[in-house]
Amino acid sequence: MRPANVVTALADVLAGFAASGAAMSVFASSDLTAFAALAWLLISTVALYAGGVVFNDVFDAELDAIERPERPVPSGQVSRRAAASFGALLLIGGVLSALQVSPFSAALAAAVALTAITYDAYGKHREWLGPLNMGACRGLNLILGMSAIPASVPQMGFLALIPVAYITAITLISRGEVHGGTRAAGVAALGLTGTLVTGILLLGVTDDFALVAAAPFLLLFGWFVAPAFVQATRRPSPERIRTAVKTGIIMLIALNAALAAGFAGIGYGLIVLSLLPVSMGLSRAFAVT
Repeated sequence: MRPANVVTALADVLAGFAASGAAMSVFASSDLTAFAALAWLLISTVALYAGGVVFNDVFDAELDAIERPERPVPSGQVSRRAAASFGALLLIGGVLSALQVSPFSAALAAAVALTAITYDAYGKHREWLGPLNMGACRGLNLILGMSAIPASVPQMGFLALIPVAYITAITLISRGEVHGGTRAAGVAALGLTGTLVTGILLLGVTDDFALVAAAPFLLLFGWFVAPAFVQATRRPSPERIRTAVKTGIIMLIALNAALAAGFAGIGYGLIVLSLLPVSMGLSRAFAVT
């Protein structure tokens, strides 16, 4: 289930929750309804992400037997059928959890599940569709957090382009994890990452986004991600690419913390950032890529 990665999905929902304005309701008026909605959405995203990566191993079992024989299915620790059953239960649980918030949230959760399965079964094997497909999973996950206040989605839904661009960048680099990659993929990833950071900076011209609160988290994000991506671009060896991918995935928490802080204050941003040491700790015990 890639526990370290699952923690980063929590950060997506927390950032979307802040962008919707619901986080301010919780802090300003101790709105228990909004807090309950957040709890259900966090449970939903955990189940959806875990189910998606379980199905990744189900669909990749034959290839993993050659390239990643240590993974649970090819190593014989778990049967392919059992993994598929477990993955299905997780995805269904994710949709049912979101339904506790609203039918709209459930529809978004179902879209996340469908997009994840599409990536696992088909998208990841296509040069450009794969990165965009994976990015769409994250973008929808951010909107899932916004669905606590459905009316916010038409206004703030464009923010989904940020995780779409970033995860597309990571996925482009990740294709060289086993045999090595290309400098072109690294250059494209750096360009996408620079574009999304610029986009967040431009949010500062609006009254809804406090760039001063977001800036420390953006700096932390850049401090870790930029060197890892540059190294993977200069010498795209499997080891450097795996390091870049691992760093990129975990530092998605800092990127979400920047969004959260910009919309709901630095205190809320720190709450999101507190997930970072949890994810880093789990990454030492469980595979990230």
